[in-house]
Amino acid sequence: MRDLSILIPARNEMFLARTVEDLLKNKRGNTEVLVGLDGEWADPSLADHDDLTILYCGKSIGQRAITNQLCRLSHAKYVMKIDAHCSVDEGFDLKMMAEMHDDWTMAPMMYNFHVFDWVCYTCGNRKYQGPTPDKCEKCGDVMAREMIWKPRRSRMTCAYRFDRNLHFQYWGDYKKRQTGDIVESLSLQGSCWMLTREKYWELNVSDEGHGGWGQQGTEVACKTWLSGGKVMINKKTWYAHMFRTQGGDFGFPYTLSGKEVDKARKYSRSLFVDGNWKAKYDLNWLLTKFYPVPDWHDEKKPSAVSTGANLSTSESKSGKTMVFYTDNRLNVKIAHAVQKNLLKISKEKGIPIVSVSLKPMSFGRNVCLSLSRGYIAMARQILVGLETTHADIVYLCEHDVLYHPSHFDFTPIDRNVYYYNTNVWRVRSSDGHALYCDNLHQLSGLVAFRYTLKDHFRKRVKRLEEKRAEIPNDHAFNRYIRQVGFEPGTHNRPDRIDDLPYKDYFSEHPNIDIRHEANLTPSRWNKDQFRNERYTEGWTEAETVPPWNWKKGEFLTFLTSL
Repeated sequence: MRDLSILIPARNEMFLARTVEDLLKNKRGNTEVLVGLDGEWADPSLADHDDLTILYCGKSIGQRAITNQLCRLSHAKYVMKIDAHCSVDEGFDLKMMAEMHDDWTMAPMMYNFHVFDWVCYTCGNRKYQGPTPDKCEKCGDVMAREMIWKPRRSRMTCAYRFDRNLHFQYWGDYKKRQTGDIVESLSLQGSCWMLTREKYWELNVSDEGHGGWGQQGTEVACKTWLSGGKVMINKKTWYAHMFRTQGGDFGFPYTLSGKEVDKARKYSRSLFVDGNWKAKYDLNWLLTKFYPVPDWHDEKKPSAVSTGANLSTSESKSGKTMVFYTDNRLNVKIAHAVQKNLLKISKEKGIPIVSVSLKPMSFGRNVCLSLSRGYIAMARQILVGLETTHADIVYLCEHDVLYHPSHFDFTPIDRNVYYYNTNVWRVRSSDGHALYCDNLHQLSGLVAFRYTLKDHFRKRVKRLEEKRAEIPNDHAFNRYIRQVGFEPGTHNRPDRIDDLPYKDYFSEHPNIDIRHEANLTPSRWNKDQFRNERYTEGWTEAETVPPWNWKKGEFLTFLTSL
């Protein structure tokens, strides 16, 4: 039994023997190499090796089909598909398997591969790899191929995407958002990827309905993400890939017509854009997770759905939605009580929930983002939630606020106004001590039209990310955030995001803002902690708040009873 089978589909590949030699030389684990010769024998031939198996098809059946045939020969836990013109890092196999999860698809980071130069031995002229030249441009003599076989270390890639036609694209800007050695990527370059053999067949990642070739990276990535897995790039190891896009005798190994390429892309769109590949998530969820994605999210067409993609969504007949955001670091009793309460309200009032979290969760329509907790993350979570829903009116809901059903009875009228529910009590989770002040404006009490909120938070995220790059010091950056303010429309400081006004409303019954040890903002329980006395107007303290009515000192017990 092998741990890893490397699958190499090959046709008319002049560097196949060198690629196989490189793989066998650099593997360090219980790894085998399976080569599929699709209609052509290898030239030069492959040297015998105990860890090498060759499958020959006398008639070409296509890259996907030959890859599937190779996978049927495997009994390993993992399979890795790789092109026949690649080089790999020493110990790449062990480094990949050490980081793998059973529901992941992983690729090493990729370098451009410098395989050879054309050299004129008469005048010394050199030319980078490409189609065979007719003659030396300088002296007119014949040029010969000189092997280099080295990765181009200055050309590293670890972030990929696809455009609205599901055509593969590099994503250099996303590299700035990746942190750590094991990073997420929206899509893949189809030349190298690894997953469990079980997932290979479960997801059918080489679906021959596409035809013989094309759309491989998009297919593998979409099927992995939309089924609930992850596409990860392992920056602890690498492979180098030779690109052959110059035509002539340096083009693709398969003769492909435009119709075949269009067929593959049309089939891919049918699966993932039109929703014919049934999975846990739809394409809109994936695009929202990586928001903003070029071609899908721009100023004129800010959401995936507005591009014309037929993506499913769940909307409220009332035109309202709750956008719930959490950092997933909350006391379990508080988290469960808040979520249970919101689910009950959602069902009673027919208002759906879009949840945006930093860990996967089963709550409403969930979008999980790979971000570190903080002010920028919170703003981005809200923005992603706003991009996910189509409802006209959005209530922002925080993970540590008990909302009363009457909070959602208010409906905004003016599209250019932010509305705040000021009927809110702050309650200390440890003992249930409650505090009320007049005119308390909190993000958790904000409701407005979606387009108004989306425009604000798009600008806010952009501003904060730009300033973060300018202000690396945490203390100085947090001071700048306070200058910008948290609640849209509530101040006239020069660093405000926009000039739209706000209005108050007062729900029939109060919301409960639960104060605990993990709040992002500090709690103040004494008047002398406020520099401005206007924030203490209407100061009222209590040990319980109707109609919630917990017993004195038993607030957490009360939460478990909800």
